[in-house]
Amino acid sequence: MFSQCMDWFELLLHLLVTSKWRIGLYGIMLVCKAVGTKLIAPVCVEYVGTGKLNRAVLSQLSQRELSGRSPFVLRLRFQLLGGLFFATVLPSLLQFVISQKISIAIGGTPLASTLALLAGFYILKRLTVYPGIRGGFYIIPIFSVVYAIVMAVWFFLRLDYSRLMFGVSFVSTISWFYFVRFLTSKYQRQLFAIVPQGRARSVSALTSMDWTMLTKSQTKVSELPSGCNAVLADFNSDISEDWQRFLAQCALHGIPVFDYRQVRESLTGKVRIEHISENTLGTLVPNAIYMKLKILVDFVAALVVAVFILPMLVLLAVMVKLSCPGPVLFRQTRIGYRGKPFTCYKFRTMVAQTEAPDGVDVSSREAAMTKKHDPRITAMGSFLRKTRCDELPQIINILKGEMSWIGPRPEAAVLSTWYEDKLSFYSYRHVVRPGITGWAQVNQGHVVEIEDVDLKLQYDFYYIKNYSPWLDLIILFLTIKTIFTGSGAK
Repeated sequence: MFSQCMDWFELLLHLLVTSKWRIGLYGIMLVCKAVGTKLIAPVCVEYVGTGKLNRAVLSQLSQRELSGRSPFVLRLRFQLLGGLFFATVLPSLLQFVISQKISIAIGGTPLASTLALLAGFYILKRLTVYPGIRGGFYIIPIFSVVYAIVMAVWFFLRLDYSRLMFGVSFVSTISWFYFVRFLTSKYQRQLFAIVPQGRARSVSALTSMDWTMLTKSQTKVSELPSGCNAVLADFNSDISEDWQRFLAQCALHGIPVFDYRQVRESLTGKVRIEHISENTLGTLVPNAIYMKLKILVDFVAALVVAVFILPMLVLLAVMVKLSCPGPVLFRQTRIGYRGKPFTCYKFRTMVAQTEAPDGVDVSSREAAMTKKHDPRITAMGSFLRKTRCDELPQIINILKGEMSWIGPRPEAAVLSTWYEDKLSFYSYRHVVRPGITGWAQVNQGHVVEIEDVDLKLQYDFYYIKNYSPWLDLIILFLTIKTIFTGSGAK
C-alpha cells in the first residue's frame, strides 16, 4: 500500500514538472498497471500512439521509474525528498546542535528553505527538458536567484529567519543537486528501437542516442533489446498490422512509443516542415496570453535596463564616434511582427560608406550580408559584435513595441524578401515579435547563406512551437554565456 501511494505521489510530481496532460495520461496508465488496473490503458494507448509528443520527451524517458525499471537515483521522489532533507532538516539539526534550542527565528527558516527548494527544483526540471541543456550549468544560477528572492521576501515582510540556517540550506541544496547530477550522468544516454517502416530510420543518424533497428522477426515485446528505453515509428506511414499490434503491446507494457519527428525535435532543438501536411507545430498561433504578458514584461524590463545602462550607452556612443567617421547609430529597415517593416537601431560597427543601403537589387543584398572576417567591420565594431553590445540601441524598438528581448532575429528587408522566395514557410517566423536574441542565435550564431538560413528557420520554428517563459529563460542564460565567450559573432 505504501508503494502504491508513493507511485501516485510521484505521478503528481511528474504532472507538476511537465504540465502536460498527455504525459500525465501515460503516467496514469503505468501506475494503474502497477496496482493491477488496466481499464485506462486503451485510452492511453490512443494518446501514446498518436505521437503527439511535447518537449518533455527526454524528461519522461529519464523518469522510467513509473514502469519500475529505472534506478532510484532517477526518481523524482528520491531527488526531491533528498533535497528537502538537505535544505531543511540538516540546517535545523545543525542550528539545534549549536544553540541547543529551536527559537522562533529558526522555526521560520525551514518554511523559507522549503519554498526556495520547491521553486528551484520545479524551474530546474522545466528547463532541463530542452535539447542540449546541461542541468549542471543551471543549478547555481537558478537556486541563487530563487533563494535571493525568498530571502528578500522574508526581509521586507519582516519575518523571522536564521541567516546561518538559510546559508547552510543554500549551500547544502546546491551540493545535493550536483551530487544527483553526478549520480545520474551515466544514465543520460538512451537506447531507442526503431520500427523499420516509413522515414523513422532517418533519426539513426543522430549520435546523441543509441539506436537499434528492429526486424520483422522482432514483433514481440519480449524480443526487444535489453535496456531499450522507447520505440520509435513513423505514424504517417502505412504501418502493417503486425507492427501496429507490436506498438500497442509496447504501450501496454509501459514502453514509450513515439513518433520519430517529435524525438528528432527533442534531440536537435529544431522543427522541420517540408509540407503543410507535415505540420507538427499544432496551432499556428502561439500562446496569446503569454504573448500579451511578454509585451508588458519586455516594456518594463526595457525601461529599467535603459535607466541602469544609460551611462554605458553614452560611453559606447562616444567610442563609436571616435573610432571612425560616421553616425553613431546604424538604421536599417527590417521585417518584424506579422511581416511589417520597421526601422531597427544598432551601434554602427562598419565603415560608414559601406553600410548596406535599403533596396532590392543584388548589390544591396550582398551589402546587407555580414560575412566572416568582413573587412568593413571596424576594430570597435568587432568588440561590439562579440559582446553583442551593438544590439543595445534596440531597446528603443522594444519600447516602441516593434521587438522583444527574445525572439527570432529580424532580417533586413532585402534579405527577408530573398529568403521568402527560396524557403517555404519562411514568413511564418514573423508570427511572433522579433528579438534581440533568440533560440537560433544561441545555437547557431549569425548566418546569411540560404543553406544556413534554412537550418536557422528550423530553430525558429522550434522556438515558436515551444513558445513559453521556460524557453525564454534558457535563451537568457545561454545569451549571457555567449556574451562572455563571443561565440557566433561576425
